[in-house]
Amino acid sequence: MAELATFAGGCFWCIEAAFNQLDGVHSAVSGYMGGSASTANYRAVCSGNSGHAEVVQISFEPDIISYQSLLSVFFALHDPTSLNRQGNDVGSQYRSEIFAHNEQQSAQAAAFLQQVQAQYPSPVVTALSRASSFYPAEDYHQGYFLANPQQPYCAFLVAPKLASFAEKYRQLLKK
Repeated sequence: MAELATFAGGCFWCIEAAFNQLDGVHSAVSGYMGGSASTANYRAVCSGNSGHAEVVQISFEPDIISYQSLLSVFFALHDPTSLNRQGNDVGSQYRSEIFAHNEQQSAQAAAFLQQVQAQYPSPVVTALSRASSFYPAEDYHQGYFLANPQQPYCAFLVAPKLASFAEKYRQLLKK
C-alpha cells in the first residue's frame, strides 16, 4: 500500500525530477505546504510571506523503497545547513523541512537528523514538522525540468545536481 512523504529543500523542480526517477516512487508532485489555502499559489509563495515552503509530495511503495532511503536521497539533493535558502534561492519558502505524515515517519526522521548531523561541520537546520494540507503547484511546475532542460536555471543548476544524484543512487533508479 502506497505511503506519502513530503520534503522541502529549495526549488521543487530538482527534487521532483530526482524522486520521480526512483524505483518504488509512483509520483513526486511539486506543491506547497505550511501556509493556508488562500496563499497556496506561486506568486504568494515567492513573496516569502505565505508560510508555505516549496515541497515535493511523494507517493511511494515502502516494500520497494524505504522511507529511510527517501530521507537519504533528500539530504543528497540539498544543503540542510543553509537556513531559508538553497544557493541563489533565498527566503523561508526555500527552507529545509521534513513533513512527517505519521508517528513512524516522525521518529525515523528525528533519528536520521541526529545521525546526519555528524556528517556536517555546520549545524543541520532541517526542521521536522507534522504534515499539513498539501497544495499542488500550478500545472506548469509539474515535470518542469523534463519539459525545460535548456532553461538556464535547469541547465546550469538542476542538470548537474541530477547527474550527480543519478550516479550516487544508480541502484535505486527505475530500470
